[in-house]
Amino acid sequence: MSSPALLSEIKGLLVSELNLAGRDPASISDDGPLFGDGGLGLDSLDALQIAMLLEEHFGVRVPEGDEARPIFKSVATLGEFVEAQREKK
Repeated sequence: MSSPALLSEIKGLLVSELNLAGRDPASISDDGPLFGDGGLGLDSLDALQIAMLLEEHFGVRVPEGDEARPIFKSVATLGEFVEAQREKK
């Protein structure tokens, strides 16, 4: 389980970097889907932006293709990935 501070930081980055204007980071669910209906409605271009954002901001390398799908499921899975990569260093 990721720290609340990390999840909050990720939410803030998503709102500012993906131009989710008018959305309060606190209103984003930790476990809600990032893509598709019922989620933030992000698309594949947003996924690329998130990957670059994680690499630049947290210094973690995001895998490509199908290997990355589970990482992009929710804010919680993004946080778990970042923490797991930090522990490897």
